[in-house]
Amino acid sequence: MKKLVSILLMMMAVVVIGGCGSSDNASATSSGAAASSSSESKPSSGKHVLVAYFSCTGNTKALAETTAKALDADLFEIVPEQPYTKADLDYNDKSSRSSKETEDTKARPAIAKKVQNMSQYDTIILAYPIWWGEAPRILSTFVESYDFSGKTIVPICTSGGSDIGASGDHLAALTKGAQWKQGKRFSRDTSADELKSFFGGIGIGK
Repeated sequence: MKKLVSILLMMMAVVVIGGCGSSDNASATSSGAAASSSSESKPSSGKHVLVAYFSCTGNTKALAETTAKALDADLFEIVPEQPYTKADLDYNDKSSRSSKETEDTKARPAIAKKVQNMSQYDTIILAYPIWWGEAPRILSTFVESYDFSGKTIVPICTSGGSDIGASGDHLAALTKGAQWKQGKRFSRDTSADELKSFFGGIGIGK
């Protein structure tokens, strides 16, 4: 009888130990899976929108910076190789640099630097001031410098009074394969919420 009891007690001990071992193994496996999962690199959402801007007086720069924040976009300044002086921007002087460039549709002011890896962007926001109803010719230089095939481009502008007019259409004529959306004039103090609303209305942004 005692022998039988001893055998039964030994069997129970084996079962209990085996159960604990299974529990520990399950816990270890679970921990290992969690560790493995946490160590996996998550895909980065990335920034697929670029706000490229040209600004001489700071108005367009302010608008571009707010736009980039509103869209969580990258920002690129179109810097002229030869900076514009105050005299260059005198619209009352027909012989000023800006006046002559605007009159010459073939003028292509050189740009000091280029966008690195333009291919990573799906959408390009072009921000510029309006000069005599047109985008400054340096924007023509910019759009002719890249392949925008398959990309969406939206022009926005600042101006003392003129609307964006056909400036975007004139730039669109210089590109091939891009989808251009109707742009709009904004003030330098336009809020991020207003910009989000505008871009959201044309299918851009979160």
